Amino acid sequence: MRTTININNDWRKVAAAIYRKPVDSKIFGQVELDVTELEEFIAEKRKNGIKVTLTHIITMAAARALRVEVPELNAYVIRGSVVQRKQVDAMVSLLLAESEMGTVRINNADQLTTAEFTALVSEGIKEARRGILNKTTGMKSRIAGIPWPFRVWVLKLLKVATITWGISLPKLGLSAGSFGSFMVTNIGTLGLDIGFPALMPISNVSYVLVIGAVAKKPWVVNDEIKIRRIITLGAALDHRVCDGSHGGRLFHYIRYISKNPHLLDSKPENH
Repeated sequence: MRTTININNDWRKVAAAIYRKPVDSKIFGQVELDVTELEEFIAEKRKNGIKVTLTHIITMAAARALRVEVPELNAYVIRGSVVQRKQVDAMVSLLLAESEMGTVRINNADQLTTAEFTALVSEGIKEARRGILNKTTGMKSRIAGIPWPFRVWVLKLLKVATITWGISLPKLGLSAGSFGSFMVTNIGTLGLDIGFPALMPISNVSYVLVIGAVAKKPWVVNDEIKIRRIITLGAALDHRVCDGSHGGRLFHYIRYISKNPHLLDSKPENH
């Protein structure tokens, strides 16, 4: 018997109020990444009890990139001015149920080791699945309960207050930094090879990173063609705070960490 699908769930109601015809300036980019050795590193970690995944490693690499390679990306726009963030916070999107998405926010993600980061994400996932959501995520259900078209008006008011004017609303869990420095989502777990994400308009994230599915592909290694394990990373970047060169440096650093994941086992040096 076919299960009834709720096509008008809380997220869809909120999304209909959030999104409009895309007119904002964005930069899209993608890069293929050889993760053959990285998966071997992950397998070894899992044998030792650290349940790390590709999502963990790539999110950590993206966070450390904002610390050491492209600190310019750790910024947002308030009242027409670009403001540098005081810390690097990552928001990881996850699938809570068949059609219900949730998020886990990891503060100071650039300062964590592999074991620390993995443990925090695992705890965040457990809390989200138990229904213990952070205030920002919990706002979704409350906004979804507002009748149309008042839902749109409320969302516009919240966006203007927090994103445009930079006003913090602690009781609602909303501020200019509610969604962290950047967002990461793994669409590979959904069977998708590549995707170009929406740059969440009610957030101040400088970019959204998408991880595609792992696939075997012919790859040139030392001038020889070999079968390797490849993923595609896609990203949408806020053109107000960055340009193409910043995206290139971001991907370059993620590729560097994918070849040297052991660097994530120790605390980064101060800069």
